[in-house]
Amino acid sequence: MSRKRAFRLPSPSAIEDAWLREATRSAIAGARAVVSAGAVPPMTPVGRLSDTEWGWILAAMLFAWIRERATQATSNALDGHSVEKWIQDTGLDPDPWDAGAIAVILPELAGAKVDWAASLAELSRDEIIEFLGAAYSLISKAMLARDLGEKGITRQPPTGPTTEDTPWNDPIPAFTEEKPTDEHV
Repeated sequence: MSRKRAFRLPSPSAIEDAWLREATRSAIAGARAVVSAGAVPPMTPVGRLSDTEWGWILAAMLFAWIRERATQATSNALDGHSVEKWIQDTGLDPDPWDAGAIAVILPELAGAKVDWAASLAELSRDEIIEFLGAAYSLISKAMLARDLGEKGITRQPPTGPTTEDTPWNDPIPAFTEEKPTDEHV
């Protein structure tokens, strides 16, 4: 008599891990494509890559990551998460999306009333609370601005020439700043 096996669905974290592994695989494939296409000479030691070559590699990896996460977001759009959140979720700790918002507030946080020469252990409980309260307030504002900003990752491109109209070696597409009209939508 054969034994029946119970069918188990994968956990949400296992599914997300698989999605992140696939996005990473796509990013690596993007970097390899830059080398195989000749934009970066093969077998060039890492220390000898120019800033331009690093830019090609990074852009290829970033675009491949975003493309894969957008694909995943589209296929998972019905579960209540926004496309933006799927693309932003890296699975890293600390989350780079949050670290970027925190980095923006550092100059303003430097103005907080705290003795910067003292170690954390030397600060009084009230001083730590005041400092963390100031940090929390600034971080909250930065994250709110980040999350509610009009220019999200998946926003519609500005009107302007299409890819076919732009020369292949044009480093910055010449998009216009005009507002889209009904005819562009």
